[in-house]
Amino acid sequence: MFGKPKKSAPGDLLQGTLDMLILKTLEHGDPRHGYAIAESIESRSEDVLRVEEGALYPALHRLEVKGLLASEWGLSENNRRAKFYRLTAAGRRELVEEKGRWARMAAAIGRVMETA
Repeated sequence: MFGKPKKSAPGDLLQGTLDMLILKTLEHGDPRHGYAIAESIESRSEDVLRVEEGALYPALHRLEVKGLLASEWGLSENNRRAKFYRLTAAGRRELVEEKGRWARMAAAIGRVMETA
């Protein structure tokens, strides 16, 4: 009736965490293009988290529409035209809130997992 549940593949992101990870990646002010953002997330997670293009670019667009990111066109390190994203003041505020929510959620999950 419902079929087989989809098994999570290693590197799958929890729903809702990609936006937070993008904001965190841009926290230090250096504008980055999409590929560099994905590469940073993968590298910082020691290749545990993989960001697929099909998830990354809609997330970047969504964050830009919400006013959490601003963008401008420029040239990548390979001299290719690329859209560079940076955090806005609203994005910085959102990141602070997301960090708090994440900390509470991680602590709650930890408590459940440690319960006998």
